[in-house]
Amino acid sequence: MLRRPVEFGEYTSSEFRTVIRELDMRQSMGRVGSCYVNAAAESWFALLKAEIGTAVWATRAEARADVFCFIEVEYNRTRLRRHPELGYLTPLETRARLQQDFTPAA
Repeated sequence: MLRRPVEFGEYTSSEFRTVIRELDMRQSMGRVGSCYVNAAAESWFALLKAEIGTAVWATRAEARADVFCFIEVEYNRTRLRRHPELGYLTPLETRARLQQDFTPAA
């Protein structure tokens, strides 16, 4: 593991990439100088952190189960989109409505 904090620019180092592979993780990086590449992902992870906190789980399986539960139960099925043009529907309801709009006419 890394023995010191990773500083700016070190996320592309071979040492850091080796640790990422050892942890069986995938590294995601956008283009240099573009603040918009990861905006959606950053927004999503900020929401996830706000909702489930920064808990420490005993196992990776427990963490995955909690994240799955948040996504499938809270986020997709009960969270309302705060936008009048979307009809204040949940993401699941929005997806179902869009699929109906694409049903071919008989």
